[in-house]
Amino acid sequence: MVIVLINMVIVVLAKIKESTGSGTTSNSMNTVNNPILPGFHPDPSIIRVGDDYYIATSTFEWYPGVCIYHSTDLANWELVAQPLDRLSQLDMRGNPDSCGVWAPCLSYKDGTFYLVFTDVKRFAGDFKDTHNYYVTGDSITGEWSDPVYLNSSGFDPSFYHDEDGQTYYLNMVWSHLPTSGRNNFSPAKYFAGMVMQKYDFEHETLLGEPKLIYPGSSIGLSEGPHLYKRGEYYYIVVAEGGTGIHHASTFARSKDIWGPYETDPQGPLVTSHFAPNTELKRAGHGDWVQSPTGECYFVHLCSRPLPYRGRSVMGRETAIQPMYWNDEGWPRLSNGSQHPETTVELHNGVTAVPPRKQHIIFDGTDLPLNFQSLRYPLPSNVVNQTDCPGSLRMYGKESLGSWFEQSLLARRQQDFTFSAETCVSFSPSSSQHMAGLVCYYNSKKYFYLHLTHDAEKGRVLDVSMCCNNWHSQYPMDAPIQLPETGKVKLKAEVVFDKLVFSYALDEQWIRLPLELDYSVLSDEVGDGGAEPNFTGAFVGICCQDLVNQTQYADFDYFNYEGLS
Repeated sequence: MVIVLINMVIVVLAKIKESTGSGTTSNSMNTVNNPILPGFHPDPSIIRVGDDYYIATSTFEWYPGVCIYHSTDLANWELVAQPLDRLSQLDMRGNPDSCGVWAPCLSYKDGTFYLVFTDVKRFAGDFKDTHNYYVTGDSITGEWSDPVYLNSSGFDPSFYHDEDGQTYYLNMVWSHLPTSGRNNFSPAKYFAGMVMQKYDFEHETLLGEPKLIYPGSSIGLSEGPHLYKRGEYYYIVVAEGGTGIHHASTFARSKDIWGPYETDPQGPLVTSHFAPNTELKRAGHGDWVQSPTGECYFVHLCSRPLPYRGRSVMGRETAIQPMYWNDEGWPRLSNGSQHPETTVELHNGVTAVPPRKQHIIFDGTDLPLNFQSLRYPLPSNVVNQTDCPGSLRMYGKESLGSWFEQSLLARRQQDFTFSAETCVSFSPSSSQHMAGLVCYYNSKKYFYLHLTHDAEKGRVLDVSMCCNNWHSQYPMDAPIQLPETGKVKLKAEVVFDKLVFSYALDEQWIRLPLELDYSVLSDEVGDGGAEPNFTGAFVGICCQDLVNQTQYADFDYFNYEGLS
């Protein structure tokens, strides 16, 4: 039944692709489908260095911190770097879900790349513990420096390198104080505007007191500032309206870098609010870039909710929109509206993006960059390809609910319909030993197909799931008894909001008698909905040993195949 549904989806999508005319057009323009970075890729920061474009995106609790993509045509992007890849740069053990690395800003000056970021240690309630740093690199793909501390007064920081050689540091200020009165439970203002200071690289220090340069527009909840100079004006762009349906990206300008800044009279450059016909929802937080031949483009986050469910399992993704500057000196989307488009025309000659298909064989070579861990880098005594040549050996660590040290490797879901598969050797001797295939959003939202031990049946296959609470559920009537030894293949098949698990002891796949509601793994499910849930669904492999952390599992391969 699942295979039939998948095939039907493929046929429908192929017909849609034909009807939209995807591919190179005859007038040297090229049709590109958004998002350009599918799957969890929020808060894009874009730069161009020569003919090379780079986008940096947030990673939150996923390690290494920050994903940097490279392109020469703005349509085809390759993950080339994850700069925060060692504990001396970033240690997120203990960071709650959706904390960690927020909204990086990538910049370039005189042969050096700069990356400014926030490590969020707490974000719930009136206080946010947000520590801001920057690192530098001589090349995108080389080793980046240890971090230099900036401040902790807000989040989403950025550098602006002015024409006169000065560098300015911007971030928003988080206020925990009530808006009026005391002892009346009045909510705090929280978003207190954009402040700026000069930065002295020689002495690694901020200069002077921070000055409020822009309070934000009437939309409110202003964050994520980036500063630019164009003509006689300085422009600041901010993300506004929260991360839900009201999200937006707004420009303001001033002839003096210190302000005051005048908000664009149009309002947001881009937003999905009041745009019922767009497939790209929650459009906002973004950045702009100019090509060598003068064309301008705006990259921004967005989400693609599941049809008929309104839930964003792939989280917030990165899209691109052509833009221009009007006669009054304000940026405008080329489509004539403030709403994002799923299909856009770019001036670059690009090829069609191939279907996403990844086959990872654990043969001793480096793991692909998109295979990430949670909160810290997995050391060689936890994960390696030497203890069992031809396999990846993973020693069990803490539970799937842990905020500290999990033994887990996973990649982003990038397609509404996909399959993922692995093969594992595992000899559990306790119910506290587990290893297998996991579909994971955060410590309270996951589906786990795993081998474990049952007191009566011995080695068994079971499914556990956590649906936005602290408690596991076991949807099968009983675990499935397995031979005490031997490899077991595990598979997850997802068709939009439906998840089916299968297993095989030989070449014959056996479908489990479950159809699970995969939409649980979304931003919108959880306290506060999309506002405090900031990541996206991943699929991967993991191992737990809650006895003494010595039990291990050997994985032969990991496959991901996107079908839509």
